Amino acid sequence: MSTRTLVVWCPDWPVTAAGFSADEPVAVFANRVVACSAAARAGGVRRGLRRRQAEARCPGLQLVAHDPDGEARAFEPVVAAVEAFCPRLEIVRAGVCAVATRGPSRYFGGDDTLAAKVTEAVAHVGGRAGIAEGPFAAELAARAGRVIPEGQTPAFLSTFSVDVLERPELADLLHRLGIRTLGSFAALPPASVLARFGADGLRAHRLASGDDERPLAARISPPELDVTTEFDPPAERVETAVFAARRLAHQLCDELSARGLALSCLRVEAETSHGETLVRRWRLERATPLALAERVRWQLDGWLSDANPHAPTAGLTLLRVAPEEVLPDEGRQLGFWGGDRALDDRAARALLHVQGLLGPEAVTTAVPAGGRGPAEQVQLVPWGDAPPVLCGSSAAMPSQIRKEREVWPGRVPAPSPATVYGNPMRAEVVDQHGQPVTVSGRGSASAEPARVSIDGGPWTDVVAWAGPWPVDERWWDPHAHRRRARWQVATADGTAHLLAVEGGRWSVEAAYD
Repeated sequence: MSTRTLVVWCPDWPVTAAGFSADEPVAVFANRVVACSAAARAGGVRRGLRRRQAEARCPGLQLVAHDPDGEARAFEPVVAAVEAFCPRLEIVRAGVCAVATRGPSRYFGGDDTLAAKVTEAVAHVGGRAGIAEGPFAAELAARAGRVIPEGQTPAFLSTFSVDVLERPELADLLHRLGIRTLGSFAALPPASVLARFGADGLRAHRLASGDDERPLAARISPPELDVTTEFDPPAERVETAVFAARRLAHQLCDELSARGLALSCLRVEAETSHGETLVRRWRLERATPLALAERVRWQLDGWLSDANPHAPTAGLTLLRVAPEEVLPDEGRQLGFWGGDRALDDRAARALLHVQGLLGPEAVTTAVPAGGRGPAEQVQLVPWGDAPPVLCGSSAAMPSQIRKEREVWPGRVPAPSPATVYGNPMRAEVVDQHGQPVTVSGRGSASAEPARVSIDGGPWTDVVAWAGPWPVDERWWDPHAHRRRARWQVATADGTAHLLAVEGGRWSVEAAYD
């Protein structure tokens, strides 16, 4: 039997965290729309749309960059308000938190009274509270602002579409089989579901049946698994505490791995020089050292933010990271091509040490990013930080959308250049008659390129070329509008270059090996 759970859900939290109201047409954008306001939805905006599609559907739409760190930081006051009703609170994600209702409901006089009080406490951000058996059903109840009586959770879930399971591939298959509601899915025999859809399909079947297998009554792990660090002098800046948090995250993962355990819920504790104690819990789907460090960083940023009315009055003197709930580790698949994981861990610790000495920006890693030009397709981020856009929600998108994320009209085809110049070099390109080669507004070349001169150097014959690939970017923004065309050329001296012409001027953006 699932535990009675109260979930607080703040609709369109990325929009609210950015400082906009539901009446303003706003969309939070990360390559695609990840959230939008009620006014934007009324105009036809939906999650997953491209920028141009969203702006075409809703004239006057305001676009805001996706900021997971800011969303987690802004959610801290909401968590503090809910925590006044029950100290054992779990943050599912920014905008959603959950508590077990057994104790609080008895104290406040029942589920209905508890839900009403919590809703009133978070009404300033449009939050809603719902109660049902298990976190999954409770979140759906919160979206409807309902309290589901005990024993009626399966009936409540039965009318929802299978899409709410947030398993796009499974939902797509169920739709094709004619199974469109949770009630129809729950009516299938569990043995048949396991045989046809596997272990993940069986977990989804349990959710559809109202049997949430993830209780909120988290087991407290043995104290020897807690990892702690002290600050002397007290840490008043987030950066100082984050360095320690990353080291603690690696240490905790090593301890759990040695015991054959996997982390599913993390507890972050901090103490200040004034004797204040701060505690938060985070649910994790995949507890890697980077994921742990990311949650701790978000929490520290929320605690120490100037915008937090409940911010501590002094610097942190102690930081503790502890496993709140652990499960047997079912093992991890080794790399397809082999490899020693111990070497990866040693390299991660070395990078962490360098960051501790030189600062977070001293060690960066290249991550894929959207764009048409080679300089736009790779972005450097501090090691250990989450990639800015592409990792966020792609796993939750249908496979066809994940493929479309990589498509940029006008993008130069493979192979990718080996060297990308930070400052493109000046170039000149002429045809066989010595006339400059130009590209019209329709993307047509005036002639085939015959010779090229780079940075004032000697002229070299062009032996092969491809292009042009014209691009008309940000035509809706007069200040950022750019129109250019790119060419791939190979010259007689054995070199190959990626050239671009913009406003009649040629430049070398990159070179090929």
